[in-house]
Amino acid sequence: MFNGTNILITGGTGSFGKKYTQILLQKYKPNKIIIYSRDELKQYEMAQIFNDKCMRYFIGDVRDLNRLEKAMDGVDYVIHAAALKHVPIAEYNPMECIKTNVMGAENVINASIKNHVKKVIALSTDKAANPINLYGATKLASDKLFVAANNIRGSQDTFFSVVRYGNVVGSRGSVIPFFQKLVKEGKKEIPITDPHMTRFWITLKNGVLFVLKNFERMQGGETFIPKIPSMKMTDLAEAIAPNIPQKIVGIRPGEKLHEIMVPKDDSRLTLEFDEYYVIKPSITFTKGNVDYKKNQLGEIGKNVEIGFEYSSDKNHIWLNKEKLLKMIEEQ
Repeated sequence: MFNGTNILITGGTGSFGKKYTQILLQKYKPNKIIIYSRDELKQYEMAQIFNDKCMRYFIGDVRDLNRLEKAMDGVDYVIHAAALKHVPIAEYNPMECIKTNVMGAENVINASIKNHVKKVIALSTDKAANPINLYGATKLASDKLFVAANNIRGSQDTFFSVVRYGNVVGSRGSVIPFFQKLVKEGKKEIPITDPHMTRFWITLKNGVLFVLKNFERMQGGETFIPKIPSMKMTDLAEAIAPNIPQKIVGIRPGEKLHEIMVPKDDSRLTLEFDEYYVIKPSITFTKGNVDYKKNQLGEIGKNVEIGFEYSSDKNHIWLNKEKLLKMIEEQ
């Protein structure tokens, strides 16, 4: 569906944007891939790797509506990946996080509607479900904005959906490269915030493929959540640094013991498909009801039980050392 189309990625110089670009170029023949971000050095470095004739690099911030509107001229599909994501930094700089993650989301929505974009997918995070930190709260607000955008688009045929998933193996700033760096530096201890902590994990490639497929599935208003494995942080540290002792250092500001991707309160809205869940919108759209049990690919979902919760400590899929190391190698 992406052959001959124009695709814009906000925050396109990040780990996700680069992998998304790589897979788009491998699998499709787009007319344009527009990388929209605010760091000229990262754009310059990315352009040395991805220099196909379809590539375009736009300096701009999602806080700047006028620039977004210009960048989206003629665009068919938008992936909104730009965000301020560092949990403790967001706690200390709350308004900066709000400006990018909430106001920036509103700007992406308005620019998409104005430019008659066909479909928009916003990337979310497990921290947006029952948030206890500012980053998660801003991403929950962003998710709600993108779902509600299907109601404010008026006569425009622009559709908005959300993809939510957990920690990405090997992504910039994540714990796995951090642990690997400590090993390389010969540190004598690996810091663990809590011995009981668990997290969801997905490879960058699988995250990108999930988003790509959801452009085909989406009808507008869904929050897509993949079924992915969990792992205890102590087991993860043991897999990466098997001969280094672990030191418990305590949970950081705004950090959870376990992550949730489908809260209990959303169970009445949640559908289970073979490889993923869908949280239906809690509001009714003015253009009528949508049958979310059957998506655009003909896949059929079923209601989960009331009280169902998809959390990293109660998951049915778990990573062991061998599976984690294989995921790291596949990056």
